[in-house]
Amino acid sequence: MTKFRPCIDLHQGRVKQIVGGTLDSEQEFLQTNFVSDQSPAYYAGLYRDDGLQGGHVIKLGGGNDEAAREALSVYPRGLQIGGGITAESATSWLQAGASHVIATSCLFDGDGHFQESELDRLVAEVGREYLVIDLSCRRIEEGWVVAMDRWQTKTDLQVTEQTLSELSRSCAEFLIHAADVEGLCGGIDEDLVSMLGNWEGCPVTYAGGVRALDDLKLVNHLSQGRVDLTIGSALDIFGGSLVKYADCVEFNLKK
Repeated sequence: MTKFRPCIDLHQGRVKQIVGGTLDSEQEFLQTNFVSDQSPAYYAGLYRDDGLQGGHVIKLGGGNDEAAREALSVYPRGLQIGGGITAESATSWLQAGASHVIATSCLFDGDGHFQESELDRLVAEVGREYLVIDLSCRRIEEGWVVAMDRWQTKTDLQVTEQTLSELSRSCAEFLIHAADVEGLCGGIDEDLVSMLGNWEGCPVTYAGGVRALDDLKLVNHLSQGRVDLTIGSALDIFGGSLVKYADCVEFNLKK
C-alpha cells in the first residue's frame, strides 16, 4: 500500500521548494516556489510528532550541512539524508542521526558514466541496509535516464526494471524524482510510476508533479501499492494550496 513520505529540501541553509529543472549551479534561471520562515528543526519535529517514517532531507548545493544536522538531531533515525554524499562522508551522516544515506552524483564520474566501484565503496563503508540509491531522472526517447549535479547532467544509466534489479543488490531503497515535472504541480509522471510499480523489489519512493491528494490514490493504483509518494510544492506546509499536510497524515493512518 502506497504511503506518504515527507521531505525537507534545503537550499542555502533554508527550507525551500524549487522547480527541479531550474536548479543550475549558476542560479541564473532558478525558479523558487517557496521559502520557509520555519527552521529545518520545525519540519523534522512535525514529522516526528506525526509518526511519519522514511522521509528525506536533501541538500541542494553547498551551505546546507548545519541545517541538515539540525533536522537530523530533532528526529534521529527518522530521516534519510542526501546531497553530496560520498563514501568519505557517509558514516558521519549516520552518526549525526540519519537513518540512511542517499547517493547519486558520487556514483558517476564527471562525464556521467556510472562507476560500480564507487557503489562498492559506499556499501563497504556503511552496508547496503543503510544505503538509498537516488535514481532521479529525466525523460528521453527510450524512457528515463538518471540525472546528477542538481538534475542538470544526464548520465549513461537508464532507469529500467533491469537497472533496479541489478542495483537493488547494493541498497535498501530507491528514491526517484521525476526532474522534468518536479515542483510544477502539473501532475505526476504516470508512465514512470507504472514502470516502477511493475518491478517487485525493495521499497521505492517517487516524487514530482503532485497536484492533489488523490495522487496518493493514483500512485497506489498505478504501482499496485509498491511505490510511496513524496509531496513538495503542492503541500500547504510549503506554501501550496492543493494538498493539506494533515490529509496526508490521515491517509497514512487509514492504511
